[in-house]
Amino acid sequence: MKLFAESLMSELEHQLKSIHLETENQLQSAELAIKSTIAVLEKLKSFFIKYKPLNKKEEIEFFRDIKPKFASKLIYYNKIYTIETNRPLGSQKTIRKYYKAELLKLKVFFDENQEFYRYYRTGNNYLDNKYFIRDKYDLKLMLDSFYFQADHRFATSHDYKVARILANDEIKKFLEEQIAKLGRKAIKKQSPSPFPKNQKWTGSKVELIELIYALHTEGVFNNGATGLKEVTTFFESALNINLGQFNRVFLEIRNRKSERTKFLNTLKNKLIIRMDDADEN
Repeated sequence: MKLFAESLMSELEHQLKSIHLETENQLQSAELAIKSTIAVLEKLKSFFIKYKPLNKKEEIEFFRDIKPKFASKLIYYNKIYTIETNRPLGSQKTIRKYYKAELLKLKVFFDENQEFYRYYRTGNNYLDNKYFIRDKYDLKLMLDSFYFQADHRFATSHDYKVARILANDEIKKFLEEQIAKLGRKAIKKQSPSPFPKNQKWTGSKVELIELIYALHTEGVFNNGATGLKEVTTFFESALNINLGQFNRVFLEIRNRKSERTKFLNTLKNKLIIRMDDADEN
């Protein structure tokens, strides 16, 4: 079970990484991520239901540690989709206020579930037989209404709550990042552009897009935390160029029959020649 789940998680993470690399629109990215996560969760459920009878230890491990990691991704992307769909039009101040209100909703969930948060975060296990064994529930233990509508072959009273905790951690990071971006935009509006006006990209747009994708994939901007769209916008602003539907161009680069990284190969070869020439002088 554990090996299958690890393989499935690796598959899901690969799919999600591809989606983020190839999809510039955040709503579209979240929608595709939701579909991929649902499909993988169905695989996990099908495998679990057909799996040999579990002992209590295995069942607790599955519903406390394994399933929530998958379910949390679905909760996360669904929430991001909802947040971005409902994001108001208006000033940066209006949008910042909206994001802060979403942060407060996370705090409400925390306040309502403080006891379970402490239990889970501190690694306690004395109630695991009630929390993470199927058909073992106690109405006094703060159950979500979701549990009573769930397939009890694949749910316990608290595995969903664990998934919410994991998802909320990531949602909080997302919201704080969006608020920080708005702050940076405000500073940028107040400050003159630091970019020299005379720097013009004279290579092809395809070459620049190939370079941007390589740099973003390596994670050299903000320790890999910056999105592809942000990196592209940065280069467009710095070089005063419009790269248009860069994700479509990247698809064409991927479909090259030979030398998929043509520009990068050229850069490498020319830099080596330059170094060799410098060594000779």
